[in-house]
Amino acid sequence: MTTPKSTNITWHHGHIDDESRTRLLGQRGCVLWFTGLSGSGKSTVARAVEAELVERRHFCAVLDGDNIRHGLNSDLGFSPEDRTENIRRIGEVAKLFADFNNIVLTAFISPYRADRDRARQTVGEERFYEIYCAADLDVCEQRDPKGLYKKARAGEIPEFTGISAPYEAPESPELVLKTGEQTLEESVQTVMDFLASKNVWPEEI
Repeated sequence: MTTPKSTNITWHHGHIDDESRTRLLGQRGCVLWFTGLSGSGKSTVARAVEAELVERRHFCAVLDGDNIRHGLNSDLGFSPEDRTENIRRIGEVAKLFADFNNIVLTAFISPYRADRDRARQTVGEERFYEIYCAADLDVCEQRDPKGLYKKARAGEIPEFTGISAPYEAPESPELVLKTGEQTLEESVQTVMDFLASKNVWPEEI
């Protein structure tokens, strides 16, 4: 946890505990941390899982990389230092959401293992699930939904992950989605089955 600059502050605890919120919402808070190259399907899968969760009347939210950079992290670029701060802030936001028993789905490249490990530490090992969207670079580059790879190859985007900046794939993620091979429906079902196996929505509360 980051040490705050201010010293005259105290953490205030509320009167509603986790089990009370679990009974109210019928679910436990957790963070699904989707990571992978640009074009690997992170946002697509996260949004599809969100839709499936809402259809089943579960409280959830998606934190998307581009959207966050329009507001909370609009002051950050793509240097290694800014990428680290970007993920640090997202980890803190995801923790706050999960503290209120939200099922949080994050869709960020988050290229550095150390940054993802720090997010895990912030959120808590027991409710942080790293999900690797595994698609080869050539597949992602063929998709190129935003035309970013083309610009990166032309030198128009510096420090682009997979081309001019590194991506450190997870070594032991909780879940691997072969998004370069399987259908979106297959990926969504895999995630839903995983959540059920983790007792995110307990049958008896």
